[in-house]
Amino acid sequence: MKNLAQMMKQAQQMQSKMADMQAELERQEIGGQSGGGMVRVTLNGKGEMRGIKIDPALVQPDDVEVLEDLIIAATNDAKAKVEAHMAEEMQKLTGGLSLPPGMKLPF
Repeated sequence: MKNLAQMMKQAQQMQSKMADMQAELERQEIGGQSGGGMVRVTLNGKGEMRGIKIDPALVQPDDVEVLEDLIIAATNDAKAKVEAHMAEEMQKLTGGLSLPPGMKLPF
């Protein structure tokens, strides 16, 4: 029974550490770019967009599709970096213990 109590205590500690990590990730900002840096997008650690910068040279009224594609590419680049950063932080938190395939933690 002592083992179960210790496991519960460890689970509570892990839950507390995860909450702290989630709060820290929300404060962090990670950028992505496309078009050689002509479009830059900033996301927080939860994947929420916080900013966008567009080089004025890209603003061509007759070629909006290129700009739209570059924004999507920059956002996807930033999101991939956020996910990699979250995975790295989670690995630190769990001591390298990996989750089963397909299982993700709520962020």
